[in-house]
Amino acid sequence: MTTATTSGVSHVPSITCDKALEIARLDAEKVYRDLSRYRIQITVEPDGWHIEYWLKNPRVQGGGPHYIIDATTGAILSKTYYQ
Repeated sequence: MTTATTSGVSHVPSITCDKALEIARLDAEKVYRDLSRYRIQITVEPDGWHIEYWLKNPRVQGGGPHYIIDATTGAILSKTYYQ
């Protein structure tokens, strides 16, 4: 089961939490291949789904991808890769 935190959103997103995660995962796997080193944080904000991949091990340098996914269309509005 996936949970999401809502923050200031007064409508229900057309794109589900699970669909937003799938969109981000498919894109992230192209660059990072193995995402098992990351924990995922997802929140829905007024500008869409915010999906952030954080390293599970805080002693490891680097980071994962961060996305903003449009909650209506599913388009990737923003992505940043930290490596």
